[in-house]
Amino acid sequence: MTATVHCHVEHHIAVLTLSNPPLNVVTRELTLALQQHLDALRQRDDVHALVITGEGSKAFCAGSDIAEFSQWLEPGRIVPEKLALQHEVFGQLDHYHKPVVAALNGLTFGGGLEIALCCDLLVAERQVRLALPEIKLGVFPSSGGPLRVVRRVGEGRARELMLLGEPIDAAAALHWGLVNRVVDTGQALPTALQLAARLTERPPLAYRLCKAVIAASADLGEAEALALSLAASAEAFASDECAEGVRAFLDKRPTRFRGGLSAIEE
Repeated sequence: MTATVHCHVEHHIAVLTLSNPPLNVVTRELTLALQQHLDALRQRDDVHALVITGEGSKAFCAGSDIAEFSQWLEPGRIVPEKLALQHEVFGQLDHYHKPVVAALNGLTFGGGLEIALCCDLLVAERQVRLALPEIKLGVFPSSGGPLRVVRRVGEGRARELMLLGEPIDAAAALHWGLVNRVVDTGQALPTALQLAARLTERPPLAYRLCKAVIAASADLGEAEALALSLAASAEAFASDECAEGVRAFLDKRPTRFRGGLSAIEE
């Protein structure tokens, strides 16, 4: 395993730390390391959620390593040698079958924001700045950023982020809906861990169905989206999770969902 992404597990939550100082920029090595960790963690039944953060205090991830760009200026090279891999790995993160929370502890630019947007919830420290500045280099976010930022904040805000390419602060990101929580400096990781622990208490099937319906609703017409929602509801209502949830409500006791963190710890 390469050293550009570190992983440790605490209380059933895997913490992945992007480690390419000083700014934790995205390289092919880092992308491959992230993929290796995701593949390994997918096989671990004792890991119930992921938290992703950056090493140090300067950056969560400041985007791609611009020093590498010169090798991809020749037509036909950038997609097979860089972007195809990033699309694949970032997509794995976006569709990860367990909760994923981003702890943004510094600059979150370009590819770094594209990674964060693949997470279910984003926690940002007050000093964090976020940007999609690729247009200033004559390019644009090319690893799923346009799709995922539109889903998060709508077309108007996405245009502002991508066409101006200027940073916004954490307070603006919270107002826009780009992040879910803003916390004091040094508190992104603890808060993300707390949120991840709460998410692991949710029933796994219902959680996956929610994610699937939310993601698909942005791409489908109204009739198709409603049909998908009905199909997901039929699956959820027929599940053991629903039966347990209803019993617990009627019995006035905590739920004990199979696979949930609370059920395992009891």
